Amino acid sequence: MINAFAIETENLTKIYGSGNTEVVALQKTTIRIRRSEVVALLGPSGSGKSTFLTTVGLINAPTSGRIMIGGELIMDGTRALTDLPAFRRKHVGFVFQKSNLIPFLNARENVQIALELNGWTPRKARRRAIGLLDSLGVADRSEHFPTMLSGGQQQRVAVARALANEPNVILADEPTAALDSHRGRQVMQLFSEVAHAHGAAVIVVTHDQRSLDVFNTIYDMEDGVIRQGSLRQAHKHDDEASLR
Repeated sequence: MINAFAIETENLTKIYGSGNTEVVALQKTTIRIRRSEVVALLGPSGSGKSTFLTTVGLINAPTSGRIMIGGELIMDGTRALTDLPAFRRKHVGFVFQKSNLIPFLNARENVQIALELNGWTPRKARRRAIGLLDSLGVADRSEHFPTMLSGGQQQRVAVARALANEPNVILADEPTAALDSHRGRQVMQLFSEVAHAHGAAVIVVTHDQRSLDVFNTIYDMEDGVIRQGSLRQAHKHDDEASLR
């Protein structure tokens, strides 16, 4: 049976430094996010949003607490229960403020390389890359290099790359910061579409409040504490996410 939650944390805590220099960046966070759920994480700079993202994304080890992805316990405190780089490549997709596309690879190759690193044959990887670009409306740009793409097109390629290995979770850090309002809304809507189409949970850290209506759930973060904020999505089920 497939676990209903794409990502779960229990008392997740991250502390930097010690003694007088100790900073609690993440405080005992317990959160459950379902598959296909699109979540916005708001908060001022320095509130811990990026720490939360890199911790649940298995880049930054927690000080204590647990992380479960797809129902599987992955982190128990600082102890990893699996090969983190291999697990991350297969189950977690990242989209950043800048697309971070490899400049000397074209759009298709930027997606294809993510698949080949996970053991796909070049032929199958090429076919899937083209299919993903097509589903995101940029197949006609598949042989174009990043400098030949608009900002919105680059972000679509970055989303295709994040989706390549059918991850349980997609984490996006300020993905619309460099885009105008029209392109920014397109990217936010794109996250909603891919979440429902691919069954992935999407967590977006953002300061952009122009498109919050596309999200199922909104959380506010301050001083390392996450609280559920205003809900702007009319069709959210009551049990779609829980936070305690």
